[in-house]
Amino acid sequence: MASDQTTSSYTLDEALLSVGFGKFQYLVLAYAGVGWISDAMEMMLLSFVGPAVHSQWSLSAQQESLVTSVVFIGMLVGAYTWGLVSDTLGRRKAFLFSAMVISGAGLLSTIAPNYRALLVFRCFVGFGLGGAPVLLSWFVEFVPAPRRGTWLVIFQAFWSIGSVIESSLAWIVMPRLGWRFLLGFSALPSLFLVAFYIMTPESPRYLCSKGDKKAALQILEKMAKANGRELPSGVLITNHETELQQQHISLPIDGVELSSSNPEET
Repeated sequence: MASDQTTSSYTLDEALLSVGFGKFQYLVLAYAGVGWISDAMEMMLLSFVGPAVHSQWSLSAQQESLVTSVVFIGMLVGAYTWGLVSDTLGRRKAFLFSAMVISGAGLLSTIAPNYRALLVFRCFVGFGLGGAPVLLSWFVEFVPAPRRGTWLVIFQAFWSIGSVIESSLAWIVMPRLGWRFLLGFSALPSLFLVAFYIMTPESPRYLCSKGDKKAALQILEKMAKANGRELPSGVLITNHETELQQQHISLPIDGVELSSSNPEET
């Protein structure tokens, strides 16, 4: 009489479902939300800066429109670049580097000595803004699958908040201090991301995709503790390991399907 000793296992999605949505995800949401607010502010300020520099430097209509266009050119290049960084170096490093570019180029924009320098700095701001979707992906990868759609919609509210903040800021700052100060204040949220980067966790999904289950499990344990929940019993397995298990259970050889069960023949 033989006895099989099996070890139970669970996937990342099952772990996220078990720990639920709680304090841990709210903190992640707050951080990612600040990044989304920052991106909205940088986009919204284009409506105010263009006319201001047009007046100060006596620009043509084409030159004024280019101040906005270079931002979108930078975003086009940045979207591809930050996507590669996110998949190779991790979500955290991608949004850290993009926030550093946004804040650095944003602050340099405040001291732009001429029109050409401003174009260069705003193009780099756009390059950093191309990494905005990384923050959204990072947040969603902490959310249990059944609730992702809901939180994706809620997350978009941060864009509206950023737009309102920027409009209010422009109303207060522009008449008194000018467009340079507006650029400086608008760069502050991205500086927040850089300052508090050390407190952010890496996406467990990214870690699992790289085979670092130990680090992923440590983050999942922190999530469970913060939310007052428990992880499933057993060991964490990646999607790749799940596929291998399924292939092991059913392997067709010469038209005969081998099953993991051991039927007894009498």
